[in-house]
Amino acid sequence: MNPLESSPRRSGLILHPTSLPGRFGLGDLGPEARRFVDVLSATGQQLWQILPLGPVHEEWFSPYAAYSAFAGNPLVLSPEVLHEQGLLRADELESAPASCLERMDFRQVLELKGRLLAKASQAFRSNASASQREQFEQFQHEARGWLDDYALYMAIRQGQGRAWRRWEEGLRRREPEALASARRALAEDVLHHKYLQFEFHRQWGALKAYANSRGVRIVGDVSIYVSQNSSDVWAHGEYFQLSPETLAPAWESGAPPDDFFCAEGQRWGMPVYDWNRLAQEDYRWWAARLRQSFERFDHVRIDHFGGFEAYWAIPSGRPALEGTWAPGPGTAFFESMRRQLGPLPVVVEDLGYITPAMRALRDAFGFPGMCVLQYAFTKTPDNPHVPYKCRPGCVVYTGTHDTNTSLGWFQTAPESERRDALAYLGGPAPETFHWELIRLAWSSVAQWALAPLQDVMGLGAEARMNQPGSASPLNWSWRFRWEQLTDEALARLASFTRTYGRAPPES
Repeated sequence: MNPLESSPRRSGLILHPTSLPGRFGLGDLGPEARRFVDVLSATGQQLWQILPLGPVHEEWFSPYAAYSAFAGNPLVLSPEVLHEQGLLRADELESAPASCLERMDFRQVLELKGRLLAKASQAFRSNASASQREQFEQFQHEARGWLDDYALYMAIRQGQGRAWRRWEEGLRRREPEALASARRALAEDVLHHKYLQFEFHRQWGALKAYANSRGVRIVGDVSIYVSQNSSDVWAHGEYFQLSPETLAPAWESGAPPDDFFCAEGQRWGMPVYDWNRLAQEDYRWWAARLRQSFERFDHVRIDHFGGFEAYWAIPSGRPALEGTWAPGPGTAFFESMRRQLGPLPVVVEDLGYITPAMRALRDAFGFPGMCVLQYAFTKTPDNPHVPYKCRPGCVVYTGTHDTNTSLGWFQTAPESERRDALAYLGGPAPETFHWELIRLAWSSVAQWALAPLQDVMGLGAEARMNQPGSASPLNWSWRFRWEQLTDEALARLASFTRTYGRAPPES
């Protein structure tokens, strides 16, 4: 049974923590995040959806390409929280910019946060109390299944480079003597990376507890694939289809031609799984990954769900057009996850190229899918995003992190789609289109309704979070300022939430 069909009606906003205001180069898990939770609670929102929280690559900063499927991103640690803990002095915080940057400057972030986190790490290791050291030891023990490999990987790459398959032979092949030697030589760096994960565990846990205390549930995000340059592929190459000679991906993940965002398809460059090998161990790596996600979040969106039924595999280095379909693990995988983990509190991304077999897999396990209103006015046969086709058991969105903002979409969509959208909505003024799309989502039969924060603020294409299939330097860098979130907008959001039965009972 689809759990949303019996769920209370809820609504919420999509905002990645990095997009929060703040003077440390990007949003973080500190006071501004708690202030955002307060805004959600005050307007009756019960859901806060975010993007993956892993440690991102420095080149493009995408949350969907991380150094680990398990670790948290140290860059979202709050220097202000570290100051409250006595790990940073007030004068050390003064090196941050005086104001909030509208776009993240990635190089500035890496330099500033790297310096502050190094100081906090050293202060903790020098001055931590006995109780704090005990908590750190306990965390290391509980996370040892992934933490030891991750911390060593991050320490090695500082000297050997990001691409682990170009490391010296003993390290890239994980020969025991080479690994033992690296652990000895890099012991301080390894401990530093373990501390950063401990601090992430503490700060994220405190923020989630605060959100839950205000009636806000966190919807996390799990990307189906992991980066080739990650501790996961380095430590568990047997779970991926790699070339035995070079250890590079033999087949790469991507999307087929005629993908919604790119007619030529997309090549993501991440290795595809060896599902047969994973099945031999009852998919235990995936079970550990989802178990941690269910502990970290209240609900989880599984990205690219269709890939569990069939996935587009591209020969290494070739264009997406030359890919081919390969079978995913299907029902066996989700039966295993239920057997090991119990009920699966997930929402699945059933967008893009979705076949009847993929829908059947979704429905066999009662997983809620997605209905995106920006897709509703494209004239395609049996368009599942048309509002009157949205089901109670789905999650309705005005747009996602991959789409334009609703106002940006309306301003750039084909004339026929704009005309159909206005007709469906009863002819609103173009400048209020974003509010009418929010109204349509909130008034729908779907038990859950979500909108990107940009739509509440009525922002255009300049505030888009990501342009799939592009290497735009603006991807993932958007941030907002509190003055953009007006009292009038918050009052209207609260009114919609009450009017359409999505506010919590106490409201």
